[in-house]
Amino acid sequence: MLEHGHTGGQTRSPASPSTSALVERGHIRLLTFNLQVGIQTSAYHHYLTRSWQHVLPNPQRLKRLALVGSVLEQFDVVGLQEVDGGSFRSSRVNQVEYLAAQAKFPHYFQQLNRNLGHFAQHSNGLLSRLTPSHIEEHRLPGMLPGRGAIHVRYGEGPDALHIFVAHLALSHRGRVRQLNYLSDIIEPLRHVVVMGDLNCTPEQLHAHERFSTSLPLYPVKPLLSYPSWQPRRALDHILLSQTLEAADVRVLDHLFSDHLPIAVDLPLPAACLAAIQPSV
Repeated sequence: MLEHGHTGGQTRSPASPSTSALVERGHIRLLTFNLQVGIQTSAYHHYLTRSWQHVLPNPQRLKRLALVGSVLEQFDVVGLQEVDGGSFRSSRVNQVEYLAAQAKFPHYFQQLNRNLGHFAQHSNGLLSRLTPSHIEEHRLPGMLPGRGAIHVRYGEGPDALHIFVAHLALSHRGRVRQLNYLSDIIEPLRHVVVMGDLNCTPEQLHAHERFSTSLPLYPVKPLLSYPSWQPRRALDHILLSQTLEAADVRVLDHLFSDHLPIAVDLPLPAACLAAIQPSV
């Protein structure tokens, strides 16, 4: 059953492959992307000259989102960060819902992390072709509120697949608290994916002993994702538990944001496939 949060939602499209079809294929295609609410950024000075788009609508934003949707359509589970939940700046468009419709995802979920009323609805998002068994929202600790993680479970029992979509704090102290929080949740789980804008490098993740040892998470080959126009830092990640191994890892081309999307083709173990397979 898909549980709805106060900002969660679900749509269905007959054009989307079923969970059964995806399970039969034996692997899923994952993508994580910090959307930067659809602002086109391709130089440092754009942070100043285009900063108005963080508070005011731009008629080009929907066109950009439509192009993003055509790329997301290639994937099975997408984690989004810095999406707007339908405020003035996004022309009242819930960007998670819009992208789900554009890319024909049958399931979506929006986590509202920082509610600035009519002015901004800072959110994380999940788009999924697999049918979730359960979804939880987590408010991550920190000096400043507004960071969160979505935890989605596919299947039942110890071999269920758990995917976390997270956007961590900019400060080191904040990230330490947030990684501690996530470690407590991840530790008892077996098949785990953590993906999102974690605002830190692989070296910084490895240095966090509790997170890296509570359930050893293998970073998929780190790819430079920031800034998008001249990538120098690996801040966006897809991390896998030891039970999972990526078949293909790649960074996608510049899609307007100041971050690049990261994609992984993930074969699933037989036991995990069996747990996800809908009962007949």
